Amino acid sequence: MANFKTHLNGAFAVSGVLGIVGYKAGLLGGHEFLICIALGTIGGLLPDIDSDNSTPIKLGFDFASLFFAFSLVMHWRSELSLLSLMALWLAGYGLMRYGIFHVFTKITVHRGIIHSVPYMGVLALGLVMLNYYLLDTTAMTSWFYGLFLFIGSMVHLGLDEAYSVDLLNSRLKRSSGTAMKLYSDSGRYWYIGLYALLAVGIVFAPPFTEFWSTLTDPITWMILKDGLLPRELFSSLTSTIR
Repeated sequence: MANFKTHLNGAFAVSGVLGIVGYKAGLLGGHEFLICIALGTIGGLLPDIDSDNSTPIKLGFDFASLFFAFSLVMHWRSELSLLSLMALWLAGYGLMRYGIFHVFTKITVHRGIIHSVPYMGVLALGLVMLNYYLLDTTAMTSWFYGLFLFIGSMVHLGLDEAYSVDLLNSRLKRSSGTAMKLYSDSGRYWYIGLYALLAVGIVFAPPFTEFWSTLTDPITWMILKDGLLPRELFSSLTSTIR
């Protein structure tokens, strides 16, 4: 199994490269570019939040608690007074960091259902809907946020599977197949619930058409192609070819 540093660096590297590509293609602004890299890196740590004493779960719940608390404040900022907003922030943070965290560590098992593809899909889709419906983020940006979170988590699962192969002795370790799971018979009812949540989430998710059409628009990739090489080098190559 890959360690914390490997997961962190791997997810950051992949998210950074994809973020730069999206930025140069005009798909992401400077602000969204940084958030996408952060979310991709966080996604690279998420699958290990089912390990009670791991660094990812502590960092993950700290971040989730802050994000949840600030989301509550942003949503009700116009309706509530300053003192009420402060109380709401503290209540939201405390509920997530100490209440949900305690329940979570009691009911989860390491490399269980959380360490799976559908669970990460549910989290990514949940992030998309949270941004779109609660934080008033555009549909396109919301989908990018969810996509980067999901890609980061897939980097984590992929690294764990890669580390389960002993290349020197040409054999699979006992951990092989336990990382990137789509289904496990021992947790069949949990997986059925996950896929049901995914189906419901897809139905109520924000519009996907604009995101997909922009992502597949030839103009988008023409912009990226034009910015692929330094202009001086591109002009020099063009002159040489001629």
